[in-house]
Amino acid sequence: LLPAVEKGVHQALEEGAISGNPIKDLEVTVYDGKYHAVDSKEIAFVIAGKKAFLDAVNNAAPIVLEPIVQMELYIPTSSVGDVSGDLSGNRGLIEGTEPEANNFTILRAKAPVNELQDYARRLRSLTGGEGTFNMTLSHYEPAPPNVQNRVCDDTI
Repeated sequence: LLPAVEKGVHQALEEGAISGNPIKDLEVTVYDGKYHAVDSKEIAFVIAGKKAFLDAVNNAAPIVLEPIVQMELYIPTSSVGDVSGDLSGNRGLIEGTEPEANNFTILRAKAPVNELQDYARRLRSLTGGEGTFNMTLSHYEPAPPNVQNRVCDDTI
């Protein structure tokens, strides 16, 4: 009984409930179940475990989380306004700037990965080819409703 239910729950975790992406960092507790020596088949418990899990997740009003990256950009000081505007216009949050030698500035920001597709090309265009950047994963946060809807619609 329990191994089959666990198998169903693991299948649901891997397939996700709303976006087709795996569900992580979750604990599942089985409170009750009945087994009949003649009528109980493993596949029935796999299906029941999966269905019970998905029902519970959907009743919990799940949300899509999106990855947010910490960015550090090395850009010409003359490009700070354009680069800041581009990042802000793409849901980025400017955290600060630090002047460097030779008319360059370090700009620190956080932004959703989803908004940084082809960012190297955009930065080259904004800085005349002189800007560089690096980014590392910072955290995950709830995606705005329009992004959640788009992610969920893409999986249907």
